[in-house]
Amino acid sequence: MESTRPATHGAERGTGPDRRGPVVAALMLAMALAALDATIVSTAVPQIVGDLGGFSLFSWLFSGYLLAVTVTLPVYGKLSDTFGRKPVLVAGAALFLLGSLLCALAWNMGALIAFRVLQGLGGGALQGTVQTLAADLYPLQERPKIQARLSTVWAVSAVTGPGLGGLLVAYADWRWIFLVNLPVGALALWLIVRHLHEPARERPAARARVDWAGALAVFACGGVLLAALVQGGVAWPWLSVPSLALFGAGLALLAAVVVIERRAVEPIIPGWVWRRRTIAAVNLALGALGVLMVAPAVFLPTYAQSVLGLAPAAAGFVLSVWTLSWPVSAALSQHVYRRIGFRNTAVLGIGAAALLLFAFPFLPYPGEAWQPALLMLLLGAALGLFQLPLIVGVQSTVGWSERGTATASILFCRQTGQTLGAAAFGAIANGVLAARLGGTGADPGNGEHGTGEAVGAGEHGAGALDSVTRALDSGAAHEPVRRAIADAVHAVYWGAAGAAALAFLVLLLVAPRRFPVLKD
Repeated sequence: MESTRPATHGAERGTGPDRRGPVVAALMLAMALAALDATIVSTAVPQIVGDLGGFSLFSWLFSGYLLAVTVTLPVYGKLSDTFGRKPVLVAGAALFLLGSLLCALAWNMGALIAFRVLQGLGGGALQGTVQTLAADLYPLQERPKIQARLSTVWAVSAVTGPGLGGLLVAYADWRWIFLVNLPVGALALWLIVRHLHEPARERPAARARVDWAGALAVFACGGVLLAALVQGGVAWPWLSVPSLALFGAGLALLAAVVVIERRAVEPIIPGWVWRRRTIAAVNLALGALGVLMVAPAVFLPTYAQSVLGLAPAAAGFVLSVWTLSWPVSAALSQHVYRRIGFRNTAVLGIGAAALLLFAFPFLPYPGEAWQPALLMLLLGAALGLFQLPLIVGVQSTVGWSERGTATASILFCRQTGQTLGAAAFGAIANGVLAARLGGTGADPGNGEHGTGEAVGAGEHGAGALDSVTRALDSGAAHEPVRRAIADAVHAVYWGAAGAAALAFLVLLLVAPRRFPVLKD
């Protein structure tokens, strides 16, 4: 009988091959919701601010969403292991859509930020559970196919998101960038409810206990620390009383998390996530990936416009080429790791990425657009070879009951790395700009506004660079400013190369040569 068969992957757990098509389509739609949200909102910021006001708060449209996604990833991972993937994914999608609807109805900037946080609470479930279900549905030999499809969703979203947002703002209203989520999400929800069938699991002898205290502590700790990183150097100086108070509170909450989790029967972040060499090494390596991704994602467009003199659309293309090679490389990585193993394939990819990032500062000045574009194309291929084997490898070392937690932990570390990288690289770029322009932060364009305002995290990490770019556009600033911007971005790329080198060393020294893969 079916109930007596060993259950290891989706085809044997109630969603057979004939049902996987609609479920995969639902997962891709759900992933598209989260991926588009990362790019489509940025194009509407001027219109949103013009309508609602609150210019000083608009950066929280991004950082509030990022914060909610990041700190809820481990919570949803544990919940999916406890109650199943389907209820968590349905609840997360419903919460995301509710947040989208409320964002479209927002009456001021404060309300919009609050509803963006609500969106993020659902977005954490979308990102983590989709990746976990992808591993549930397919055995090890077939997982690269579904992971490559999900990578393609991210790539297409990165390219089409800004354009779609621009069209909606130009021909409709900024509120449609949130309303467009509703039909897409409704279709994904219907497919999930209709076609995703998880078999009934054996009831445990004792009722499953959810570590709500741990979940609240993780949320509070992550929220305080990420808020300190996001606002530090922007709303207040890094060494000011508010900044130090937030970091101190965050460290105290971190200690509370450790105490609560050690005492919990079913902890949100179980100790085995860090005690197992494979998962711990991948967590650290993908955290470094999050750090290094900030360099091109945040700073390259400004470099392309200010130093290379490209139009915004052309500058966007220089960045987007890595989204073309990344999924292709990820899809082909299976042919490499089946021969040399997960770790060695990832080492090969991150080693190549480190060399490419090191090469960026040696590009000729001012150079041609094809030069950084070629580096980005190669960088995408290297990172596709690095990331996918690690995700597939970790998911293949744990059983169904641990897969959600393991997947959420590596996604959590990558998201945290992005936030840390944005804060660190923003400070580096701002310091180089201030030093190259005389150390005073004076804007050479008008002599009044400083370009040396502290730079914070997330999407506003390039804030000082943007002010210099405006001076360039006005024609009031020339060669010294271009040189300063080039030096600042070069320094950021040196830092990104250092993060890649750190990931390389972690994989060599911490990760086992062969991942302990469980048999299907």
